[in-house]
Amino acid sequence: MAFLGIDIGTSGTKTLAIDHKGKILASDTQEYPCYAPKPLWSEQDPEDWWNAVVKSVKSVIKKAKLKPADVKGIGLSGQMHGSVFLDKNDKVIRKAILWNDQRTVEECAEIERAVGGRENLIRLVANPALTGFTAPKILWLRNKEPKHFEKLRKVLLPKDDIRRRLTGEYATEVSDASGMLLLDVVKRDWSPELLDALKLDEELFGEVYESEDVTGTLTPEVATLLGLTTNCVVVGGAGDCAAGAIGNGIVDEGVLSTSIGTSGVMFVYSDEVKIDPLGRVHTFCHAVRDKWHLMGVNLSSGGSLQWFRNALCTELAVAAKKKKVDVYDLLTEEAQQTPAGSEGLFFLPYLSGERTPHADPFARGCFVGLTLTHTRGHLVRSVLEGVTYSMRDSLEIFRGLEIPVKQIRASGGGSKSPFWRQIQADVFGQPVVTINSEEGPAFGAALLAAVGAGAFKNIQEACKATIKVVKETKPNAKAQKVYDAAMPMYQQLYCSLKDDFQTIGAGG
Repeated sequence: MAFLGIDIGTSGTKTLAIDHKGKILASDTQEYPCYAPKPLWSEQDPEDWWNAVVKSVKSVIKKAKLKPADVKGIGLSGQMHGSVFLDKNDKVIRKAILWNDQRTVEECAEIERAVGGRENLIRLVANPALTGFTAPKILWLRNKEPKHFEKLRKVLLPKDDIRRRLTGEYATEVSDASGMLLLDVVKRDWSPELLDALKLDEELFGEVYESEDVTGTLTPEVATLLGLTTNCVVVGGAGDCAAGAIGNGIVDEGVLSTSIGTSGVMFVYSDEVKIDPLGRVHTFCHAVRDKWHLMGVNLSSGGSLQWFRNALCTELAVAAKKKKVDVYDLLTEEAQQTPAGSEGLFFLPYLSGERTPHADPFARGCFVGLTLTHTRGHLVRSVLEGVTYSMRDSLEIFRGLEIPVKQIRASGGGSKSPFWRQIQADVFGQPVVTINSEEGPAFGAALLAAVGAGAFKNIQEACKATIKVVKETKPNAKAQKVYDAAMPMYQQLYCSLKDDFQTIGAGG
């Protein structure tokens, strides 16, 4: 008996197989491009996702030596907020607009006006209107591409378009749907009041399920294509943040995950609905039945270090390749030679605008405090510190909402660096642990599939059986003191530059 987890990521699709005890049997990743037709726009072709799913599933089945009847269930995960626009024949109308796209500033304002203000919007769907969310993208299509909007019959999230292709069903689940800005997060279903205010028909959207619920089975054509059977169920799955949290075992109170990939996510479990009245962090349905989570998202976390490597370290990357070493290892070695606090150098990681705690598409990345004494090592360390400061912003909001944080679990690319884990422990002022699984959202989706197919009673049982803490990084008292002193200055820099960011963004 085996289960597949499929994660439709921004850089590629990852598929993995687990057995009935949660042991990973095989995995495969297929990459695809992202398009930026204008500054701060971000799009992908849904056909690329499907082709990657087919290739990665076939590869995993082959690697794991699975027979068609062995695979009992599939769980889906994927990048949140993206919009797949379909016509009446299920043809994609235009490229999908992604989570990190910033074109919808006007539409966000339109949504707030339609419901009588930001506070009322938060009352309806627990969150403010942000440019990355799906609802503003639908309004943008209506406002800016009316001919395309006339053809529109369905709007699906990235993973849910894959579900449609697998099963023929239009469906979503509560965790991913929460990020569309159209779901009543308390009632865990579409918000009739908001849909009415925006003049959007509920028929545009799929039926809403809990994450472990079965949403359909493979069609005969797809079962043949993938080498599986029509008895293979497809469960709701989860948005990548919630699926990643499941894969990290964030299914009980007091446990928080910090994930540093392209973006950075601070994700904390909650038994009850808790809403930040200022809308700085998200309150979404969790992939745990009838539970919720709060989440802070920074749009360019690991992406900031990747930008630094690509833009400023070309020669070092070439040298690293010749030496057969990872260029990131060389960069962090240089960073380790510099003191905590980077001798007064700060980096603001707003290369793609920002979401938490500043919902500001005009925010820009910058180094502040440069002097002639600063080296490349200082620059690298300040990037790592700046990203971690930005994640501490979310942690402080959680603490202010009296949400217990007893354990911090690190995942994503940032967790693989012992140096960056140490910076996290020092900046957060708490030990940071890692777990035995580093497979992220695809693993969480596979566990949900196992629950849906009956291998486990619920997702808590599945996580307890498969996920263990393996390492702990304790804060260094001296470095923690430096970061505690520097944090207010980091926070003040955005406030000082906010108006300038607006002017720069407006072309002034």
